[in-house]
Amino acid sequence: MDLFDDQGPAPAPALTPRPRPSQSRIEAAVCAPDLIALGAALPAGLHLGTSSWSFPGWRGLVWRGDHSESSLSRTGLTAYSGHPLLRCVSLDRSFYRPLTASQYAAYAGQVPDHFRFVVKAPSLVCDALVRGKAGRGLQDNPAFLDPVPAAAEFVQPALDGLGPKIGALVFQLSPLPPAWLARLDEVLERLAAMLAALPALQPVAPGAVVAVEVRNPEFLTPAFAAILKAAGATYCLGLHPRMPPVDEQLPMLRALWPAPLVCRWSLNGRHGAYGYEDAKGLYEPFDRLQDPDPATRKTLARVIAATTGAALPVYITVNNKAEGSAPLSVLELARAVHEIGAPEPET
Repeated sequence: MDLFDDQGPAPAPALTPRPRPSQSRIEAAVCAPDLIALGAALPAGLHLGTSSWSFPGWRGLVWRGDHSESSLSRTGLTAYSGHPLLRCVSLDRSFYRPLTASQYAAYAGQVPDHFRFVVKAPSLVCDALVRGKAGRGLQDNPAFLDPVPAAAEFVQPALDGLGPKIGALVFQLSPLPPAWLARLDEVLERLAAMLAALPALQPVAPGAVVAVEVRNPEFLTPAFAAILKAAGATYCLGLHPRMPPVDEQLPMLRALWPAPLVCRWSLNGRHGAYGYEDAKGLYEPFDRLQDPDPATRKTLARVIAATTGAALPVYITVNNKAEGSAPLSVLELARAVHEIGAPEPET
């Protein structure tokens, strides 16, 4: 009300400065002792992580201070990899445009030796359609599942740049339109030929695996499993509303056993097959669990425990859209895994 008295203009009120995103070195968040102990107790072959890392809302969960999304994208990976539970990350940008060996090497140089990358293959070879800027299919893609660009534009650059830090190279096949679903046998033939022609990963990255994720449940057949097994590849559990719940996808893993476990937990089922943007708007800034899914976590924890118990590697990446905050989902999943492996209390 001082602004309206008769004694002349009042001085401007003192304002508390809003914190600006830091331009300084990004440091890892300070973790509680029990969280550090949890990380140390997890199996060495278990690599939990998130889908990308450039989220300012993870302040206090993953890094200290306020940082812009662009700053985190450029230089935040080192702080991310300093978190005791975050032992891998999904490189999703490679889906939209192939990355070069030098780009991969720049990422590898930011993380410790135990860290692993889950890398998405480019849509160049994973989408049956060539799409316009709005995402609408324009025509059939002549490079769909073509082994030449799959090797030259994806697998070989990843081997050259990431080397032993490769965890899983994931061919996430975009949803097939009806015309292609009617030719599923042809798609499987193409897939088999492509997988057989890829460069071997093990000489460079002994724990690495090629995985195939699908968005059409029609793929989940013994024929699909046989193709993966023959190529030494595995099935990527795709936790997405387009696919059946995790329990109904487990027969694929049984058909491939023993094999590494690869899982990408992408989107909470409540949002439906096309609800990615809705989930983003509801969950930002991704700093708390808003739609907990303990049933999925419990199932994943059982599969993780069985796989690591057989001395096989596990690569699990979680999206913010799964429960609201990927780092907190990882924390709860790690706790569930630890509880399975913890000894029974004495009576």
